[in-house]
Amino acid sequence: MPLTILVADDDLGTRLSISDYLEISGYSVVTAEDGQKALGLVDHYQPHLIVTDITMPHMDGYELVRQVRRQPAFRLLPVIFLTARTNTEERIRGYQLGCDIYLPKPFDLDELGAVIRNLLERSQMIQSEWRLRLQSTELTDVEPEWTGKPKAQSLEVPIDLTLREREVLKVLVDGLSNAQIGDRLHLSPRTVEKHVSSLLRKSETSNRAELVRYAIEHHLIQTDG
Repeated sequence: MPLTILVADDDLGTRLSISDYLEISGYSVVTAEDGQKALGLVDHYQPHLIVTDITMPHMDGYELVRQVRRQPAFRLLPVIFLTARTNTEERIRGYQLGCDIYLPKPFDLDELGAVIRNLLERSQMIQSEWRLRLQSTELTDVEPEWTGKPKAQSLEVPIDLTLREREVLKVLVDGLSNAQIGDRLHLSPRTVEKHVSSLLRKSETSNRAELVRYAIEHHLIQTDG
């Protein structure tokens, strides 16, 4: 089945141009003219990615993303802000709420398509890693029959993380913004960003999605099994 993308924008022309382009590209698209209707569509269709404007009636894009991020199932849902509000303060606020990419209007459809493909590939990769990890955990819940041979010791040496970095990483996996992580750990968003930057550097990853995948692969976090 095709991946589903939600497009939220109060401009009909923008909605139509994006939805037509994405449908031609092979995606399933649902649209909404305001944030309130978009939130209802998120619950109903459970999209794989959201493209949303910021300035919309009834509920703006900021509040839409805030409401979406409150739901555990959508904490890692890729979100693209597509808006004319592009000053530094607006971008910072968007990233703090948990958006992945901030694209200014006017925009190029081919660039938007490339961004969407990139985010979806990483998102699907992370979800696959989670499923494999959970399956592996379920299989190892049963103790193997004793064969008289000692268990093999792992030769993998994890990266050296501070206690605070481990705390930030554990919360980061939940898809929270810097502000939300700071509230939970009683840190400022700037301090959280410093720890995240350190984690990216130590793991040699370039973004949070890759960092989460790295943490799963190297057993730096525990999954519920």
